Amino acid sequence: MRKIRDHVDYLFKKIPDSEQKELVKQEILENLEEKVYDLMAQGKEEEDAINKAIIDFGDIDEIEKELGTIQQPVKKNMTKLDLGFSLWGSGLIIALFIFINFYYTPNIIWFVYPTFGVLWWPLSMFYRWLRQK
Repeated sequence: MRKIRDHVDYLFKKIPDSEQKELVKQEILENLEEKVYDLMAQGKEEEDAINKAIIDFGDIDEIEKELGTIQQPVKKNMTKLDLGFSLWGSGLIIALFIFINFYYTPNIIWFVYPTFGVLWWPLSMFYRWLRQK
């Protein structure tokens, strides 16, 4: 059963040493060994029973969360970058409208109307940036 013990040690290597860790580790080890003995009683070879028990056990993400070792990823504040992209994007779109307006219909100034619609994008990003500040 050395393979099971090594596997359990590997799973718990990121968790800092504590009494609670040792208790959980011992309980998992006992459960896996019990499962191996049950599988062997059903006619499986020892190596196959060990591998099946390890595969059936899976990972210990929930246990790591309970023991407090996994920290939630820090969400990076991207609002300033989003505001910059929205300003540049809106500027390019408005420049395209101006070019199309003066190239195809220089006597009618219509680019102002879609410009108001396009400006909502950076305006909403600006208020989002202010709220995150």
